Amino acid sequence: MVLAKTELFDNELQSCAELCKALAHPARLAILKFLSDAKMCITGDITEELPLSRTTVNQHLKELKDVGLIVGVTEGVKTNYCLNPKRVEELKNAIRVYLDMLDTTGCNCCK
Repeated sequence: MVLAKTELFDNELQSCAELCKALAHPARLAILKFLSDAKMCITGDITEELPLSRTTVNQHLKELKDVGLIVGVTEGVKTNYCLNPKRVEELKNAIRVYLDMLDTTGCNCCK
């Protein structure tokens, strides 16, 4: 049986990579920041806050929803978007754990 390359790495690294991939576009970072600053679910059009088309913003919202960083609840023709606090905390923790694993004290070759 052929393994996917990601299966060669532990679950912690896979999860961290998945979350970081979702952050790998400035529009997604802007969406997360906007929702965080709003401190409530947003029913309005998020495209008014970004210099991107509605279709492009919807694709970025889908990426963030797919990894669980935001939640979108449809009510009629509108969708309410908000941060998923539990998943955002998992993201913070995953990045913190990963960065703590990087030991830079022993490398003097590039100084």
